Amino acid sequence: MDFFDVLTMIGGLALFLFGMQVLGDGLAKVSGGRLEKILENLTSSTIKAVLLGAGVTAVIQSSSATTVMVVGFVNSGVMKLTQAVGIIMGANIGTTITSWILSLAGIESSNFFIQLLKPTSFSPILAIIGVSMMLFSKKEKKQDIGSILVGFAVLMVGMDTMSAAVKPLADVPEFTSILTTFENPVLGMLAGAVLTAVIQSSSASVGILQALCMTGSVSVGAAVPIIMGQNIGTCVTAMISAIGAKKNARRTAFIHLYFNLIGTVVFMAIFYSINAFVKFDFLHFGANPASIAVIHSAFNFCATVLWLPFSRYLVKLACLTVRDKDEDGPQADQMLQLLDARFLDTPSLAIEHCKRVSVHMAELSQRALALSVGLLKKYDEKQAKEVEEIENLVDTYEDGLGTYLVKVGSRNLSEKDSHTCSILLQCIGDFERISDHAMNLMESAREVHEKKLTFSQKAIGELEIFTGAVKDILSSTIQVFIEEDAQNAESIEPLEEVIDYLQAELKKRHVKRLRKGKCTIEMGFVLSDVTTSCERISDHCSNIAVSIIQILQDGFDTHEYLGVMKREDNQKFQQKYDAFKVRYELP
Repeated sequence: MDFFDVLTMIGGLALFLFGMQVLGDGLAKVSGGRLEKILENLTSSTIKAVLLGAGVTAVIQSSSATTVMVVGFVNSGVMKLTQAVGIIMGANIGTTITSWILSLAGIESSNFFIQLLKPTSFSPILAIIGVSMMLFSKKEKKQDIGSILVGFAVLMVGMDTMSAAVKPLADVPEFTSILTTFENPVLGMLAGAVLTAVIQSSSASVGILQALCMTGSVSVGAAVPIIMGQNIGTCVTAMISAIGAKKNARRTAFIHLYFNLIGTVVFMAIFYSINAFVKFDFLHFGANPASIAVIHSAFNFCATVLWLPFSRYLVKLACLTVRDKDEDGPQADQMLQLLDARFLDTPSLAIEHCKRVSVHMAELSQRALALSVGLLKKYDEKQAKEVEEIENLVDTYEDGLGTYLVKVGSRNLSEKDSHTCSILLQCIGDFERISDHAMNLMESAREVHEKKLTFSQKAIGELEIFTGAVKDILSSTIQVFIEEDAQNAESIEPLEEVIDYLQAELKKRHVKRLRKGKCTIEMGFVLSDVTTSCERISDHCSNIAVSIIQILQDGFDTHEYLGVMKREDNQKFQQKYDAFKVRYELP
């Protein structure tokens, strides 16, 4: 084996790893985050958790990715530690699907149809179809399916290239002697663990082992401890992701480690103890890709079946390792914990969490407005303090969301997720400003209370209609925001125009009352502050609605859009405006 053979082997490994990455990313995008959401909304049934963990891992082709997601779910408080155990067990079963697919490469037969089952035979066809879909299809979903096919084809080319490059090693005595040392259980386990820890993928390290098997120099006796070590090495990714996380998230990573570590030690102890008396002859046979897949699957399946009745003891062991006396520091708001960096590797899920936090932020702003309007009628210091707390929390949400959304936006997003990301970035600032104006309303109410001022009965009636319109526009805007509904968003601008009209009318009526001596100048200043804050809230509602319409239509010329909407010949706009004007008519 010369320098160029080594170079070919490294190139094949690179293609293999790249193909696995493209395949996994494509599968994740096609799923649209649905699989991750199923995990997040998991029931308390451990068996269901195992099945779902296996299913999701089989699709996204990475037990490490599944476990890291679970660590994130537990860290953010959306999943319990007891639920995480089943998913981790299932993930270990699901990851074996890759080895079975790769084992098809070892099929040997002169029959045309059996030969066609070999991935190296049909992967060129998949590559042609995949590339065609990526180049000529305009639909994003078809392009994602194309990337899955291309990823699989590249993976198989890499596997084939590695196998061809290492084939000459079968005639090198030194290589054979190195592999023989791996029949030592301890050395074999260490080799498998280190390899998997370095490339952070048990599926990929098993694939490399299957490629080496094709030289005919790897015995079953050498393969068994290596595979056991690979199961331990795959825990490194989850352990790294748990650094700096909360107690339960760190416990989740330890559950993953203990499941594989104890399972491996017990299996090795029993297996080699029996071998000491019975002497398994098959350990000296040459391993092939299929036997590697069998060993890999059998171990993970048996370990899961054996551990399943004792899953609570895994939890207890993890809790003993990470004790309750360990402090996590100040507790952050639970909603913000959804913005976990671990979810950035699953962009669709990260966007879903951003939307959830944004909706909560919008609802907080709505709560602040409702409280502030109520304070204008009857002041209560406790409610005034709540408005202040909400405003501070909304500010924190905006900062956290803005930073997180920029990170998510740099990932490979689907068209739908990209639109959602843009909408959130555009709108969170408006919701934050709405809470600021609600704060201004509260301060106006506090001023009225402290100075013992009172509105006239006429002014109170007019303000009720005016603030009712403002609360309605905010409620409609939040609904449009949640549903990303461009059609209903068109109803926001006509109501905003009516609120502008009502503000001007309230000012006129106040001036008339002032001339008649029915109101004071000081109350006029307060009324002006109140109407200005309300009108600006409606402006921000308009901004949100227009942003949703423009982003979903892939256009950002806001001024042109508003100009067209408000033209006198726009009957649809005029009809809605007239309807709102009648609904909020002042007495």
